Amino acid sequence: MSRSAAGSLPRYILQRVLLVIPMIWVILTLVFVVLRVAPGDPVSAALGGKLDEQALEQRREQLGFNRPLIAQYWDYLSSVARLDFGKSFSDNQPILHVIRDNGGATLTLTLAAFVVALLVGIPLGLVSGRYRDTVPDVFIRLFGILSYAAPIFFVGFLLQVYVAEPLGLPTSGASSPITAFTVKPHTHILLIDAFISGDSTAIQDVLKHLVLPAVTLGLLICGVFIRLVRVNILQTMQADYVEAAEARGISRGKVTWRHAFRNALVPVITVIGLQFALLLGGAVLTEATFNWPGLGQKLVDYINDRDYGAVQGIITIFAVAVVLISLLVDIVNALIDPRVRY
Repeated sequence: MSRSAAGSLPRYILQRVLLVIPMIWVILTLVFVVLRVAPGDPVSAALGGKLDEQALEQRREQLGFNRPLIAQYWDYLSSVARLDFGKSFSDNQPILHVIRDNGGATLTLTLAAFVVALLVGIPLGLVSGRYRDTVPDVFIRLFGILSYAAPIFFVGFLLQVYVAEPLGLPTSGASSPITAFTVKPHTHILLIDAFISGDSTAIQDVLKHLVLPAVTLGLLICGVFIRLVRVNILQTMQADYVEAAEARGISRGKVTWRHAFRNALVPVITVIGLQFALLLGGAVLTEATFNWPGLGQKLVDYINDRDYGAVQGIITIFAVAVVLISLLVDIVNALIDPRVRY
């Protein structure tokens, strides 16, 4: 095979798409198996104290839990292929409706956290790499370690106690009750719906409620970006073309910005997909800390209710989303850096 054929962008994209299929199959299998390793059955766990034994047996039969495990597994895969993620046992809500009603809040929080992480992590990583082994470098590296290692709920608690009151920021919920009541749910993404309504007061209210959760979750991966940008800045500054540029009289600041900084961003794009999975995991704790009405908070509620059907559906959605985001990142990375295709 020629080098040009091996490095073909369409061929690379096709390979990545084909790899997604077994990845999703493995993830779905793990979700199915793990949730059935627990003793008992999901119906008894969710409704054991609410229905008598006869009603429980009827519910098991209705949901197919009396069937052989391999038949349940096939039904599960078939349902996911049809984008049917089942219903919750505790409130009998279709999981897709739960995703529709609560997914917008999680998406808003996740994207805002990404913005915070990039706006804080990339400049600090650039400064740390530019001024290696100086006092700013030491403090920035220490901040990166602490931000990554600190528990989310602890950081959220500190922000609620010491930051919220001085800045006048809310500590709970995605909006005030009046905003949630007056803004019509066109897209089920409250911030977008507030913009559609043209209500500036509602927009400000939603943004104020978003600040603390976004900062808390953004700090989770901020340290990763700091370290990644710093390491790649240092590696790039040792490259031959950087030394040649400095030999021509170009200032070190311009060399850092025009050459080293741009090349240091390529690995950042690569790890965004991996950090998205970390953010989804962190969103569960962040939403619980700030009572944020997203999928993470809903997942905690279903776990407390031992509603394994809802837990299975939401975790499946999370897993498929992570795989698809990783695929998108791979494709974007191949567009930016042709070396990835070989």
